[in-house]
Amino acid sequence: MEIERKFLIDPDQLPFPLTDLPSHHIEQGYLCTEPVVRIRREDNDYILTYKSKGLMIREEYNLPLTQEAYVHLRTKIDGKLIQKRRYLIPAGQGLTVELDVFEGELAPLCLAEVEFPDEDSARSYIPPEWFQNEVTYDPSYHNSSLSK
Repeated sequence: MEIERKFLIDPDQLPFPLTDLPSHHIEQGYLCTEPVVRIRREDNDYILTYKSKGLMIREEYNLPLTQEAYVHLRTKIDGKLIQKRRYLIPAGQGLTVELDVFEGELAPLCLAEVEFPDEDSARSYIPPEWFQNEVTYDPSYHNSSLSK
């Protein structure tokens, strides 16, 4: 189960330099958007993901792919291949902010996602001041929507 909240970010308002943070290069495409079936390359890892419907809470299943399978499936995606750099920011209480800085056609979009262990933690979370508008309940900010 994936329980997460999502926020818009202005990279010029960050209280720290991104160069100080660990990061991963991600590219992902969607074979289907209802339900979501996604392929992803994160650095040198390749993953096939299924996500159920939902906004803050969704079922998620991840399966490993080989590089060859990923390259084959990448030719079959619908829409754009999303490319982004994901920065990992410790947020206290065992939480991590995943800050996605989109590249290509989606630049300069920046989104922060925070995953939670349970629904109560998600609902009681108070975001830091540098977070802007919450878009958790706006499906147009799902990566599957952005790929269209």
